[in-house]
Amino acid sequence: MPHFSVRLDDDLAARFDAVAAGRGGRSRLLRRVIEDAAAAEAGGPSVALRGWPTSAKLTLRLTETDRAALEREARRAGLSRTQWAVALLRRRLHDRPQLTPPSAQAFIGVQRELRRIGVNVNQIARALNAAVLPGRVLDLEIAQMDGLGDQIRHELRGLRAAFEGDLGYWDAAA
Repeated sequence: MPHFSVRLDDDLAARFDAVAAGRGGRSRLLRRVIEDAAAAEAGGPSVALRGWPTSAKLTLRLTETDRAALEREARRAGLSRTQWAVALLRRRLHDRPQLTPPSAQAFIGVQRELRRIGVNVNQIARALNAAVLPGRVLDLEIAQMDGLGDQIRHELRGLRAAFEGDLGYWDAAA
């Protein structure tokens, strides 16, 4: 992969860094400017400085007690202090769940179980299609389908409880 190197005077570098700070940093913005130049040559739209999510640095001053509590809470959630604070802010600002690593693992487990159930349902449906005989009731297959329905309802209740627990964690009253 080619590597570009550019020398700039201090003032221009400082001004570029100021713009790049809100757009993912120097490398990301440079890559975008290069893509923009290539798109412009091909008659495409300019995208280098538009449509980028900007970010800003937020500095907090905490008492030692608050800092220790923040670190303890972040560690308990499996996040860094910054990740924890950003998740809290995003939860409150956007009213969407922010998954901690343990929550994400739980959701992956539920997803895996639901996939397994889906495979079983497909196998049973195939067996029912192959074994249907006029006048014959397939009691075993029907019982398995009922059991799978119960299992799916159980997994969905677990998923709902996990979401509610995760949302509750980030609520201010928690």
